[in-house]
Amino acid sequence: MADARSIALVCANEASLWAELRSRAEKVAAAEPALAPALRRFVLDRASFGDAAVERLADRLSPSGEDRGLLRQALADAVAADPEVLAQMRADIRATLERDPATEHALAPFLWYKGFHAISIHRLAHALWRAGRRELAFHLQSLSSERLAVDIHPAAKFGVGILLDHATGFVAGETVIVADNVSFLHEVTLGGTGKERGDRHPKIRSGVLIGAGAKILGNITVGEGAKVGAGSVVLRNVDPHTSVAGVPATVVGRASVDAPALDMDHSL
Repeated sequence: MADARSIALVCANEASLWAELRSRAEKVAAAEPALAPALRRFVLDRASFGDAAVERLADRLSPSGEDRGLLRQALADAVAADPEVLAQMRADIRATLERDPATEHALAPFLWYKGFHAISIHRLAHALWRAGRRELAFHLQSLSSERLAVDIHPAAKFGVGILLDHATGFVAGETVIVADNVSFLHEVTLGGTGKERGDRHPKIRSGVLIGAGAKILGNITVGEGAKVGAGSVVLRNVDPHTSVAGVPATVVGRASVDAPALDMDHSL
């Protein structure tokens, strides 16, 4: 999980990221008048990064606008309960910029990437969960699952620098723990193996890269800097800096770098 130093470094970049988002929004609004109303609403008319994030995520959860005001207040309450979530969101945007070659500027994930929106909504639901507002946290989880096709239990714990690339079909259970700087492709499941209770879900250490469609099941650990191949079913612990693949997954080699999540090389 994130330490105080990593959070402090992300906080130090708050002003620069917010300035970057506003500058890009101004340019896009001038070039694409059809997008100008949305850019004003989500960025240019907002007072801060946190204000903008709450507005954008409330819209994601309620595209019809029917209950958007209530959702906006719920998300604002979550930020108030744990202001650190804003630093975590900024770290996730930076992770996307660094790891996704299709991402040219920070405005893209902030406005349009449902992977960033899904992990951000989860962070806010988790803040509410920790504050004892569990029914509201479950409500946010349910809306995220319905609107974004991403289902993360609000009790699951995620570090900073998380990339949910594409994100569709991503599932994480109640006792999942994910460390810092982990990258997931779409249709990944971090699940249980049955109806047992207690600590029953995977623990993913830092620097891990998990390929599309991988299923990691049970209270097992994927060690630091490991790589899980696309479509694999992982039922046993994975040693640090090891590559696994297959159904069931077996060791196929050593990871070629210390943190595969950062270079996003899915070759085995």
